[in-house]
Amino acid sequence: MRLSSFRPWAWLVAGMAAALLSGCGYNDFQRLDEQTKAAWSEVLNQYQRRADLVPNIVATVKGETAFEQETLTKVIEARAKATSIQVTPETLNNPEAFSKFQAAQGELGSALSRLLVVSEQYPNLKANQGFSDLRVQLEGTENRITVARNRYIQAVQEYNVLARSFPSNLTAMVFSYAPKPAFAVQNEAAISAPPVVDFNKK
Repeated sequence: MRLSSFRPWAWLVAGMAAALLSGCGYNDFQRLDEQTKAAWSEVLNQYQRRADLVPNIVATVKGETAFEQETLTKVIEARAKATSIQVTPETLNNPEAFSKFQAAQGELGSALSRLLVVSEQYPNLKANQGFSDLRVQLEGTENRITVARNRYIQAVQEYNVLARSFPSNLTAMVFSYAPKPAFAVQNEAAISAPPVVDFNKK
């Protein structure tokens, strides 16, 4: 009699435990954490693709003797800085390191954009098929970077919502699932301003 009277309570406790476990979000954290890592890997892949194009672009531009050296130097320096930053899995959980890496990639992107704008004033470069092909590859890579970054932003947003929502935020605290840093536009006003090019400079 006592055993049979205990069973309803046992089932109730077991049901409550199952509900708590299913609602804690632990498995969701595992899934979303892996999702953000995969999205981030694709971002890095596209950044590397861009960095690999730079030496060929620089070599082609150097063939144009009148090309302004300041622009070319900034591209070379920006690539060196961007590729010197060591990226580890921990970077995703370190806002300071993430921001530093993001800023370096932003500088390289800006330097390359200026180089392409400046190259418009050099007929020999515009007519150079090799440079034209590299330009198309670079533009395609920039588009891939944008797509990869957007996917990463979406993955991080989904992860961070889970990390900040109740009751999964309790699981986040217990298992140290801190919100992840997302991409942010650095110096938005400067980025939106078109580059100033002196077409009279030789």
